[in-house]
Amino acid sequence: MATWYETTKVERRERRMNHAVDLRCVSPQGQTSLYPDDLPLIFLTRNDAKLMPGFLAHYRSLGITRFICVDDASTDGTREYLLCQPDVDLWASSVRYKDARRGRAWRESLFALYGGERWYVNVDSDEFLIYDDCENRTLWSVIHALEGLKISRLPAPMLDMYPVDLGAADIDQLQTSAPWEVADHFDSRGYTLTTTKRAITIKGGARHREFDSDLEMIKYPLIYWDEDCRFGPSIHQPLPYQRNFSSILGTLLHFKFFADYQKVINDAVADGQYFDGSAAYAKMTDALSSTGALQLFSESSMKFDGSKQLLRLGFITAVPKAPDEGTR
Repeated sequence: MATWYETTKVERRERRMNHAVDLRCVSPQGQTSLYPDDLPLIFLTRNDAKLMPGFLAHYRSLGITRFICVDDASTDGTREYLLCQPDVDLWASSVRYKDARRGRAWRESLFALYGGERWYVNVDSDEFLIYDDCENRTLWSVIHALEGLKISRLPAPMLDMYPVDLGAADIDQLQTSAPWEVADHFDSRGYTLTTTKRAITIKGGARHREFDSDLEMIKYPLIYWDEDCRFGPSIHQPLPYQRNFSSILGTLLHFKFFADYQKVINDAVADGQYFDGSAAYAKMTDALSSTGALQLFSESSMKFDGSKQLLRLGFITAVPKAPDEGTR
């Protein structure tokens, strides 16, 4: 009842607000239409050219047929790379990430443009969705399972990934290697999980351990979007809130730390687009000024070894196979 009341209260407030935002499709083919058997992915990016080959390859292998991207004024070749990809609809805006409600207004506009009453993957360009046996099963198997359980979104904790030696994690390796083969470790313990009236909440990971970061570490990357959905105040707590409490069937591997980490951190602080004026990155800058380099590896670190490892460790639960599971 408390969750229902919270949903009603926040939805009423959201409906009174105007979230219209400038967006224009810059792909040569223009905006494409989605067909019933398409599985689209919406993502935001800024200066992530190094991750683009691996990002697109990973999600294509999971069954994504159309990528819908907002590029937030990249200067490193990200936009040029995406413009050459025939399965990408690339969008640009005169509004920056912060002023687009940290991207939520862009996402909601894209859902409206491409149509609801369908499943979407909804992530950032440094987030890679992993679920039970994803090495062999496409996302359609997860969708069939969720539909069988009457679940309309998948909660997924974010695992900060990092290499043992940051200086040796050359970003050129990402042209031929998956990011988890370069930044190949994560914290295997040290997380807290609670629930609020709005959603599951998870805190922890390497950034919490090293920088006392209090960032929320859960998102809902696979979502059935209909007319009742909106993001409201937070991407981590989509409306309606009643849908946010299902089993954790996936995780998002989160890639921020390679050999170029000092430049990434400094650029984030200077840009000031992230939550609380990029305060989390400012803490990293403070750490760098005192130590000269970051060392994220610790006794809680573990080398990533695929979806079955995360299943054994309890980060995810098994995705049941639906009796009528299709082959899409």
